[in-house]
Parts: sequence; structure tokens; C-alpha cells
Amino acid sequence: MATAGMVAVCLVSSRLNAAETAAIKAGFAERDITPALGMEQPGGYGKAYHSSFHDPCKVRAAVFDDGSKRIAFIGIDALMIPRHVVIKTRAAIQKACGIPAAHIMIGASHSHSSGPTGMVQPGEFDHASEQVQQLAYQESSMADAGYLLTIEKAMVDAVTWADKHKVEAQLGFGSGHEDKVAFNRRLRMKNGESWSHPGVGNPDIIDYAGPIDPEVGVIAAWDTSGALLGIMVNYACHCTTNPGGISANWVQYLEQVLQGGLNTRATVVFLQGASGDITQVDNKAAFQRPGGEAMSKFVGGRIGAEAIKVILGMARGSAVNLDARHKIWPIKRRIPSTAKVKKAYELVNDKQKADKTEWTFAKEIVMLDAILKKEPAVEVEVQALQIGPAVFVSNPAEFFVENGLRIKKESAFPFTYPVELANGCTGYVPTEKAFAKDGGGYETRLTFYSNLEITAGTQMTDAGIELTRQMTPVNPPEHPKPRPFSAPWRYGNVSPELD
Repeated sequence: MATAGMVAVCLVSSRLNAAETAAIKAGFAERDITPALGMEQPGGYGKAYHSSFHDPCKVRAAVFDDGSKRIAFIGIDALMIPRHVVIKTRAAIQKACGIPAAHIMIGASHSHSSGPTGMVQPGEFDHASEQVQQLAYQESSMADAGYLLTIEKAMVDAVTWADKHKVEAQLGFGSGHEDKVAFNRRLRMKNGESWSHPGVGNPDIIDYAGPIDPEVGVIAAWDTSGALLGIMVNYACHCTTNPGGISANWVQYLEQVLQGGLNTRATVVFLQGASGDITQVDNKAAFQRPGGEAMSKFVGGRIGAEAIKVILGMARGSAVNLDARHKIWPIKRRIPSTAKVKKAYELVNDKQKADKTEWTFAKEIVMLDAILKKEPAVEVEVQALQIGPAVFVSNPAEFFVENGLRIKKESAFPFTYPVELANGCTGYVPTEKAFAKDGGGYETRLTFYSNLEITAGTQMTDAGIELTRQMTPVNPPEHPKPRPFSAPWRYGNVSPELD
């Protein structure tokens, strides 16, 4: 494992020749990871518990084999996937079926209505004082050790089953456009700053502080008889629609629409795009938008419908090469000032009098101060997995959309799909300009959850772009050319008949 003292980086390469390859094989599988009622509901800085069920949470896996290399993707209905779980799961998969650990990408959907995978990890603050342990384990959102084991087993089972049952396949690649469900939640204000969710109707709003990424990335696989094997979808939008109770969030409706519209039970693997500052909430809305169940259907339904349109127009091909790269290195945490830490302790010690928001973020500073003594830097992995003309570029952050768009712009691949919250979790990682005088907002807050140095986003973006440049893009499959012209249609090649 990389440490803060490392200077070199770990760079794993398995370069493939982009020439003609053997027919691709593909396998898909899913496993249930629905948490039990009473378990913690993640997504906040305090404790919350599930009291009802809405729909299942799942692990969904895709395995590809070009005859030379195998790669695997795992999409998980979870707020986040802790780094230690990634390491253990990859090792178990490699032992079980031989897929190299560096060829496995594990991405969380960031569902705020899923099971307890974070933020605090079991035992993470055992080194700290009793007061800090109380704040971390009793006052903060925390992963459940047993549930993490359930997820690990489900991921290993799904990948090994998909690998064992993979078959010769034809793949299709494509992108759609959906710009009605996602909005940048950071707005430029009249005071010169950028605020997160300043509120619909706020007269001090000037405009959105950043763009969205409307691309709906889709890869589909069919067996040789034409039956759909599985679908992969990439889109950038927070999973914060919360339809009520335990849920995969809007991803459930993405799945329902795809499976219903295509009359299939094929597995739908969703990988979250760069959506650290993107949600379904429109702070400039001209009318009242729905919430909960209705919003979940709206978001998942529209993305699913767009994906169907893409799939129906796909050309298919079987000669698809694979490639894999990754880079691991340490990134330092930001350090709160001595004065900030002192004030945080004062607020934490006076909970009854302190404002709830102030107390919450004071707690976060106290916890950050404690974790800095144990881990002043964080191990970060950026990974690139290639499937023919498409490349998936991961990061372990709630990644700002502008950095994701930059990766797409500077990639030479016909299809480039950023995947956030993959292979670990480092909290929010904004752009550097978000820390300038005209920046600000929730995502730039210094907390135990989000604390990497301000260049972290640039470092991850640069690394992802560099990994793609070490690969050889290939052209996507094409539809057959029309047959050579022979003659016009005899019924139609006539002059106007007036009598």
C-alpha cells in the first residue's frame, strides 16, 4: 500500500495491440445487497436509520475477455466503496478466477438511500481519544462491519459467476443526450461567491457556477443469437432523489425502463459520472419540481429512455480489444489552522448552545485533526479500462463535472466515460478555481470526509488523461454499407399523374 512518504508512483500496464483480436466474450451478473431495516442510512454527517423498504440494492458486474486479457466492472448501489473493501475484494476475485486486481473497477452509484458503507469506518478512530471516538462512532454516519462483508462476498460472487458464464458476444457503443434531469448545484451569487443550493427563488442568484455533462454513455452486449446479455450506462447526477426507504435511488428506474422497454432481464451496470457538483435539484427552476418517488422516476426514466434510443441505433461488432492501466499515489490532506481546531473543540464541548450546523462541522474538524495524526495523506488510485473504442477513467472522489469534461475533451477515444467514487472514497474533490475568491460552497468545506489538498482534482484529471494516452483507441463498429445501386423502385419512378 502506498504511504505518505512515497515519492514514486505505482504504475501498472498491460498494453494491448489494437489490431484484430479474437471474438470478445462477455458475462454479466448481479447479487442482492439490500440492507436490513434498522441499519444506518448513509449520506449525512450524523446518524439516520432505515425504517422502510422501497426497492432492492444490488451489486452488478460485467466481465469482458478478448482472448488475451480480462477486465471486470462492478457497479454497486452504495453511497461509497471504502478503499480497504476494494483491496480485499479485488484480491479475492483474483484468487477465485484469475482476473488481475488492477483490471477490476469498482464504482459506487452514490445512492443516499442505500446501506451503511460509510463515512466513518469500523476501528478507524481507535487510535484517538475517547471524546473523538464518541464523536466518530456515536455521532457520525458509520459503516457496518457485517454489511461490508456482505458486499465483499456479493461482489466476488457476481464477478466469478459472470466470468464463468461469459459467452461470445457482439458489442455496441454509443452516447445519448439528456439535459433535463441534471443541474449544477453551485450558483454564482451577487456577493461574488459561489454557493451550493442557495435556494429556488433566491434573488441574489446570478447564474449557475458550472456546467453539467448531458452525455448518456452506453455499451450493450448481445450473444451470438441476438439475445441481450447486459448493458453498461454512465451518466453524471447525484443519486439523491430518495424515493422513500431503502432504495437504489433513481438507478432502479433506469433499470426498470431499460429492461421493460427492451423486454429483457439483462443486467444493467450503472457507473456514476463526474457529478460532485451535479444533482437533480434546479436552483433556478421556473416552476415547482417534484421530489421523492416522482423525481426518482423522472430522472431514472429519462436517462433510461435515452439509453434505449442509443441501443436501438447501435452497430455491433465482435473484434474488440481490451486494455488496463492504473496509477496509485498519495495525496496530502489539507490541515486546519490551530485556531480553527481550538474553536472546533470549544463548539463540540458546548453542544446544547451551539448552532446545529456549526456543531456538525466543528465535529468534522475535530475528527479531521485526529485522523491527520494517523494518516496525513490518502492513497489515491486512478484507473483506465478500455473496451475497444471506449475507455472508463476512474477517480475515488465526488468529482467536479468540469474535470470530468476535461478528461473527455483531451481523450483520443471515441467514447470516454469518467467514473467517480471508484476504487475508494476521498470525499468531495472540487476544481482549483472553486477555492478562489469567487468560489466557495458546501463542497469546499474542510471536513473529515472532504479534505484533500486543492490540487487533488487536477492531479487526478492529469493522471486519467495520461493513462488514456498510453492506450490505442480503435474505431467503433459500423453499420454495413448500403448495397450498390441497381435500379429505382418501379412503383415510384413515375411522373405526376393528373388524370
